[in-house]
Amino acid sequence: QVQLVESGGGLVQPGGSLRLSCAASGRIFSISAMGWYRQAPGKQRELVAAITSGGSRNYADSVKGRFTISRDNAKNTLFLQMNSLKPEDTAVYYCHLEGRVGGPSYGSLEVWGQGTLVTVSS
Repeated sequence: QVQLVESGGGLVQPGGSLRLSCAASGRIFSISAMGWYRQAPGKQRELVAAITSGGSRNYADSVKGRFTISRDNAKNTLFLQMNSLKPEDTAVYYCHLEGRVGGPSYGSLEVWGQGTLVTVSS
């Protein structure tokens, strides 16, 4: 069984910074991509940032220049550095993984974390 455990959320003032972490564990054979999504109250879940196994990064327009996604491949850990936070960044942030599960099946794998709440408020 593969699990994603997020940490780093909390309350921060506008203009502040937070760093989210997501640790993947379990029978993982390979990871093709990992990403961060967020869901604000009353809104649909949206992609914030994603990174492929080759290092290609993709960001939502609303966070470009403020957020940075990175990954420690050796530790299967994903990070999201969030700077210049705005009240509209308030949401539950979810980690997401796509890849292949370990043997003997080597089937496709898609996992979501439980979410971590980020609140930006003065």
